[in-house]
Amino acid sequence: MAIKKKIILILFPTIVLTVLIFFQSNYLTTEEENYLQESPKFFNFNIETKNIDLVDLEMDSIFKISGVKNEFIHDGNFNNYARLFFEFKNENMSLYDELKNTDEKTIVIYPIFTATAYNEPGFYNFYREECNLECLTIPIKPILRTEIGGNGAQILRLLNYNFLSDIDIDKNPEILKNFDKVILLHNEYVTKNQFDAITSHHNVIYLYPNALYAEIEVDYDKNTITLIRGHGFPEKNIDNGFDWEFDNTRPYEFDLECDNWKFYEIDNGKMLNCFPERQIYEDASLLRALKEL
Repeated sequence: MAIKKKIILILFPTIVLTVLIFFQSNYLTTEEENYLQESPKFFNFNIETKNIDLVDLEMDSIFKISGVKNEFIHDGNFNNYARLFFEFKNENMSLYDELKNTDEKTIVIYPIFTATAYNEPGFYNFYREECNLECLTIPIKPILRTEIGGNGAQILRLLNYNFLSDIDIDKNPEILKNFDKVILLHNEYVTKNQFDAITSHHNVIYLYPNALYAEIEVDYDKNTITLIRGHGFPEKNIDNGFDWEFDNTRPYEFDLECDNWKFYEIDNGKMLNCFPERQIYEDASLLRALKEL
């Protein structure tokens, strides 16, 4: 008898829990069921520096910065590191706590397609007339560089922001409805699915000018993107591939100093009036404003 009592005592809680779970699952609303089914798996871009020759940089920053030795880009006036890597400084931990995102309903969109477009040979070889149409279909191969908002991506990840990728949005545009605030980086090259999903969302923060600039098509079987329209293609006079009225490429993409930055309103959110790839690691007030928007 004692053994039977022990078995009952062990099994009873399990049975009760099973029944509760069963009834709970059968009393979910349709909206709750849809949310559970569509609950996003966040995108985590890897930063691997083990085999990279890095040098510590003394730069005006609220973060510790290192760069890839002897790897530069040239913008006509000065040499700059093409890739920077960021870490917390011990003395600034209280500041980071203030700047960290605490809102699970905020999401950042990582620009995989734009990262791919800046690879060579690729779109920019075509623009420079170094190759023909074959350069307008290229394999998807993301790079973490300053051209795509790579500094901003790293810093926002350090500050506890969640990410989705271009691919997530293209395959499931409805996913953005799960979030109250959507932050774009330099998402210059996007699909029509992405464009429609982003421009129909009620609160998008366009952190970098030149977003939603050119239309591309994706072949997931071949793992390639193809330029469809925009950036002077297929006709030289075609600027924005979506003829988007809020395109803020000129002049704001070319303001790299970003000293007089501000966010201004458009129909579905706010835009920054400069390219903040430096300001984002120098100016805590910019990161504070982004959190509070």
